[in-house]
Amino acid sequence: MTESCNQSAPELEWLPLLVPDMPSPHELLPWLERMHSARHYSNFGPLVRELESVFAQQFGMADEQLTTVANATQGLELVLQALDLAPSSRVLLPALTFVATATAVLRAGHQPVLADVDPQTWMLTPEIARAACEAMRIDAVLSVAAFGMPHDMQAWQQFERDTGLPVVIDAAAAYGSQWLKEAEGTLVFSLHTTKSLPAGEGGLVVSTRPGLAAKVRQLSNFGINLNPAVGMPVGALASLGSNAKMSEYHAAIGLRSLQKWDLRAQQRRALQSELMLDLHQASGHTLTWQAQGPGGPLMAPTLLCVQLPDTEARAALEQLCKQARIMTRRWYQPLLQHMEMLEQRCLLLDTPNARALGQTLLGLPFFLGMTPLHKHRVCGVLAAMADQRQS
Repeated sequence: MTESCNQSAPELEWLPLLVPDMPSPHELLPWLERMHSARHYSNFGPLVRELESVFAQQFGMADEQLTTVANATQGLELVLQALDLAPSSRVLLPALTFVATATAVLRAGHQPVLADVDPQTWMLTPEIARAACEAMRIDAVLSVAAFGMPHDMQAWQQFERDTGLPVVIDAAAAYGSQWLKEAEGTLVFSLHTTKSLPAGEGGLVVSTRPGLAAKVRQLSNFGINLNPAVGMPVGALASLGSNAKMSEYHAAIGLRSLQKWDLRAQQRRALQSELMLDLHQASGHTLTWQAQGPGGPLMAPTLLCVQLPDTEARAALEQLCKQARIMTRRWYQPLLQHMEMLEQRCLLLDTPNARALGQTLLGLPFFLGMTPLHKHRVCGVLAAMADQRQS
């Protein structure tokens, strides 16, 4: 028997859940050279201002209506601080969201109130928020563009007018999808390396609320006054802020990523459409997808999350993926109310839809550069799950 016959087949490499799509060092050189030439590396440098100018043009807004920040979590925290809510205000947010939504509320000195989500779009809606306001006192709303799906800002603007409560949208994954569309509102985006517009780390705050973005900008610079027209010396401490500014390094990455965004978004949409079709067929049509809401389509998906028929199906798929060396993740789980660090710090409304989703959602591999073999492996485990359920 030859030596090759004694060798076992090579073990498959793990198929990753996500792969960041970042500019190469070579691509960044023109911006890094500009930064080095200017000797300006932070503190609202020319690259940050250029990036903000592009964002202002995209949103059709004045420069003072938006600001970059170090990351979206600090953006949320500073927006809540800039709203000047009373201490320990109750802030309504969905139970199905990343922990940063809740920790931002707590770090701003307020109390999260966890609400249910729509069973199709997986998001907090104005209708759900109205019912929450009838159930208990609510002082502000922090809704989430779940998995990047955009909100209907006209509906939230009407909610603000009807209730008098400020609404902030955690649009972390929704750059390119979430727009104000002539409505009033406040949006906070993430420019994290896993998002569709990666700057490595970073965030963007966009707001039509008078003075809010300027206040966030001040708070991101320790609370130091930057405006000579407010009757206070420039450089004086105007509020108790933090250090949450975007650096020139991150702005350089963001500027290069902007140049590729349209193409990358188109590629992401095509990949999502292909995978949704193939996986749905492989699973025996047992998967449920996040529905598009009235806010419009998801323009640049960055992950793939599916809903299984029940808890048993999810567990079976997880086990099959593990055996096939395919990474999965239970996105936004456990729910916030089931986290030991948060359960005693939050108020809880009834959340039947969020509970059901928390037991059946599963993230599957999704990244630019997925090969036909990658897709075949994922389809294979879904077909195996379907066979198990039929046997």
